[in-house]
Amino acid sequence: MTQAVMVLAAALLAAHLLTIALYIVRLRRRPPQTGTIGRPRLTLLRPVCGREAFDHETLESSFTQDYPDYEVIFCAPSEADPAVPLLRQLIAAHPERPARLFTGEQRITRNPKLNNLWPGWQAAATDWVCMADSNLRLPADYLATVVAAWTDDTGLVSSPPVGERPDGLAGSLECAFLNSNQARLQFASDSLGSAYAQGKTLFWNRQMLNDAGGLEALGRYLAEDVNATKLVRGAGLKVRLTPLPFAQPIGRRSFADVWKRQLRWSRVRRDGFPWLFAAEPFNGPLVPFILAAVAAARLDVSAILLPAVAVLWYGAELVLMRRAGWPSSWRDVLALPLRDGLLPALWLATFLKRDIEWRGNAIAPQSADEPMTPALVERGPGGA
Repeated sequence: MTQAVMVLAAALLAAHLLTIALYIVRLRRRPPQTGTIGRPRLTLLRPVCGREAFDHETLESSFTQDYPDYEVIFCAPSEADPAVPLLRQLIAAHPERPARLFTGEQRITRNPKLNNLWPGWQAAATDWVCMADSNLRLPADYLATVVAAWTDDTGLVSSPPVGERPDGLAGSLECAFLNSNQARLQFASDSLGSAYAQGKTLFWNRQMLNDAGGLEALGRYLAEDVNATKLVRGAGLKVRLTPLPFAQPIGRRSFADVWKRQLRWSRVRRDGFPWLFAAEPFNGPLVPFILAAVAAARLDVSAILLPAVAVLWYGAELVLMRRAGWPSSWRDVLALPLRDGLLPALWLATFLKRDIEWRGNAIAPQSADEPMTPALVERGPGGA
């Protein structure tokens, strides 16, 4: 019995180390310069709702792409949205780049973000569209990178965000979730041949998505990235990730903000991929630490085995953080066990209710036999 417990604990530790090794290998690869589609003219489509601390920087990065031919379309839920003046200012400051702003939304789905994007999607003048969230900072090679990731069997190119510039422990906690947990696992899945989408970046062939049901089909579950993954796989195509993720400035966060955001994403995963969600208690060191504690107690080596497992687990994660250039100060290291302590609580809290809250909207999942019609549960002061 003790031997079986030790084997299982070692297997979970080895899986953790493998995901870290897979990411470090990605850091050494040279990204492709061109994909199978060359460099087509495309639309950069960015939904905006309200103001955030880094908006000027992240939204202005839309205009500084080292890409030969693209247009920019911003979508805001209403003319009164606080982001609209900034968007008009940025468009005026960059007359060299074709750019438009659409205000007002059409409730085509339960998803406020998709409702916000609808006018821009309809107005896009290109066959290729890259959706990028407003709080993502786009490096100059962002568009070139997502285009180069497209191959013959691709139905979608995506990428998770990684947090940068956290301010305070809660900001570091947000980075701990985004970077060495979520991005690490998502890229490991991609390296093992089973990539899935993340809504921060979604690069589409417009006709392909329209043939699959368009933005309306992306609203089938609680989040567009879950639907995107299912649509692409259902079409016999693959989700491709960019070689490495793109940065999202974090700044100051409250612990309540971090909890609510992680709980929302947890409920999205539960609704979209229930079998994978059932295995999430194995995400993090809780189970291997318990198993190691049981084995150590039986072998009377607790003073050696438990610290060794902890050093291996978090030491490897710290190596990854530093190799990848992610925040890795003492506060960021302190956030790692804090994150891992919250993982089981988040998983259990996910079952308290089914709907999620996003920017003032409560959104309920759609039942399997319910027609795909717009049905927002509650409209709050925010937008999509």
